[in-house]
Formats: sequence, C-alpha cells, structure tokens
Amino acid sequence: MAASSQGLGFATALELAREGARVAICSRSGDRIDAAADRIRREVQNATIVAKVIDVSSQDECERFVLESAETFGGLDILVTNSGGPTPGALDETDYDGVRAGFDSTLMSAIVMMKTAVAVMRRGGWGRIVNILSMTVKQPKTNLLVSNTMRPAILGFAKSISNELAADSITVNNVAPGYTRTERLDELAGHLSGVQNRPAEEVFAEWERVIPAKRLGKPEELAAVIAFLCSERAAYVTGTTIQVDGGSTQGLF
Repeated sequence: MAASSQGLGFATALELAREGARVAICSRSGDRIDAAADRIRREVQNATIVAKVIDVSSQDECERFVLESAETFGGLDILVTNSGGPTPGALDETDYDGVRAGFDSTLMSAIVMMKTAVAVMRRGGWGRIVNILSMTVKQPKTNLLVSNTMRPAILGFAKSISNELAADSITVNNVAPGYTRTERLDELAGHLSGVQNRPAEEVFAEWERVIPAKRLGKPEELAAVIAFLCSERAAYVTGTTIQVDGGSTQGLF
C-alpha cells in the first residue's frame, strides 16, 4: 500500500488489515509511517504491518518496496498504488520542473509498482491491483493541471495491462474518489483560498453545494470499495474505473 501514512492510503491499509491482509505501508516520513503502523496495530488485533520509508518519486525505491514486501510475506497478492498528488496550479503557475516532478511521483511510481508486482503475482497465479486516482480522470478540474495530465495516463496504462493479465487471474482496476476530507483536500482548499482570496471554509462549502450527496466523502468509504476489488468476490471485475464521489462526476461513462 503506497503513500499510506495518512488520508486515503491510510484508510485503505486499515481496511485491508481489518479484512485479514498482511499489509506493507510506506511514506517518505519515518515518523509518520511508524505512527500509522502503530495506529493500525492498536485498532486491529494481531494485525501484521510492515512500515517502510520510501520516496515514490524514485524508481529504485518503488521497486524495492514491492520486492521487499513480497520477500517479507512470501509472495504478493495485492497492490494498491497511491501518491500524494502533484502540486496544484493552472497553466501559468506550472513550470516544467513541476510537470517532471508530477510525472515521477504520480505516473511513474504507479507504473513501476505495477510492473514490478505483476512479475511476482504471475508466479503466484493470482493478484489484485487497484490504483487510487481521482475523479479528474473523468472530469478534469481547474487548477489541477498536472494531476489532470498524469492520472488519466495511469488509467490508460491500467486498462491496457488488464487485458494482458486477465487470463492470469490478475485483475487491474482503478478508483476515482471525489472530494474526500483528507489532508490533500486541505491542501487544495488552501491553494484555492490563496488564488481566489477567500477563506478556505468558503471553498469547502462550495464543494459541498455542488456534490449531489451534499457532503464530502469519508476516506473509509473509498477504502471499502478498494477492499471489495481486492477480494475473491471481485474476480470478474477488471479494467474498470469506479467513481466514489457522491455523484460529482456528471458524464455517462
């Protein structure tokens, strides 16, 4: 479980541990990932949690995280990719260095982890891959230029390999969360607050007004969908992108 010290990543790791999975989690911060592991152990009796310090923008470290996790557990059944999200900004706020950073931390991290995990899963004859993306893969958002670019690319990669892996009993799916109350959403609200010169509370209130469910999502609601996609019951679900956004995405497909 990548990028899992907080937010959607942590909620997913906790849910998988509750379902009985042995879980490896990672973050750039040793203190935060150790605290996340301790919290899961407190909430889930007899949970098996391995915490690693990993920078997902590094190809070598992404490969190492997957391979070391597989070695620790004697195999690998589930991979959930995730990243904190590229720096927000519109065209005039985005430079090439920001695009390259978003490419490494968001797109390449997912590709490297998927490719590395598939080699292990094929040996085991079973696997589940789920990518945590964003509703921006279906409906791009203003001021999220780099995210709007990188996350749909992951969707295209995942859809392509899902066709190659289906006969190997390895499924590849994506989840597309909407406005969910996490530290990342606080970051986005803070950015818009500065750009638009208004309180962050007004940004949150506007988001809630336009969501058909009239509220922000909860991280555990996304985690429940991911846990299903990682289960035996989801064996015939592959190549899909499931929106978990309270109805925010308005497209038919």
